[in-house]
Amino acid sequence: MSLFRIFVNQLEEDDEDMATSKKVITREEWEKKLNAVKLRKEDMNTLVMNFLVTEGYVEAAEKFQRESGTKPEIDLATITDRMAVKKAVQNGNVEDAIEKVNDLNPEILDTNPELFFHLQQQRLIELIRQGRTEEALEFAQEELAPRGEENQAFLEELEKTVALLVFEDASTCPVKELLDISHRLKTASEVNAAILTSQSHEKDPKLPSLLKMLIWAQNQLDEKAVYPHINDLSTGQLEDPSV
Repeated sequence: MSLFRIFVNQLEEDDEDMATSKKVITREEWEKKLNAVKLRKEDMNTLVMNFLVTEGYVEAAEKFQRESGTKPEIDLATITDRMAVKKAVQNGNVEDAIEKVNDLNPEILDTNPELFFHLQQQRLIELIRQGRTEEALEFAQEELAPRGEENQAFLEELEKTVALLVFEDASTCPVKELLDISHRLKTASEVNAAILTSQSHEKDPKLPSLLKMLIWAQNQLDEKAVYPHINDLSTGQLEDPSV
């Protein structure tokens, strides 16, 4: 039984009571339900390790492995290589990132044309950012235009990117967000996810999804009952409701 199951059970109980007023659950009652939940320490440790590995906290993962004895799903040495790729994209060194990806596993880009296009698109953006206009136009024509001819979605993205060259002041360009650091981060996350998938690992950590499920369950139960909440997920402390 999980914490999520407590919320589901409570919702089912409340569905049986069609009274208009909300059911009030005291702290004592709620804590009794929580204390009845049996969680294995090994399962909690696995969740933590999954988060550390997926997000690339290699030193923390190594330390956690030593202290808890929890075995990671993949070789921790591969995290360093993956983070080097991600950092290269975040810093705008896309050519270096592509080389590193190919060193890890050439099939990643060979079998993922969308990812490769987005990396090449980011290369074009970096050329434009640096003011290397002629080189950017040549790169777009030779490397990206042929892919755009084969894929309408790629062509539309290419046209948006080249539009950056039309405006002397990028801040007035309708697609100026392509020059934001957030676009680098988006591309870096896409590469990170592809590498994880190639290693037969989930591309997203499980822990955030479970916390989102917890929030969703609380929101559902709010419509039917008044009970102690976990408002601060970082502490997990129960807070008495205002009635």
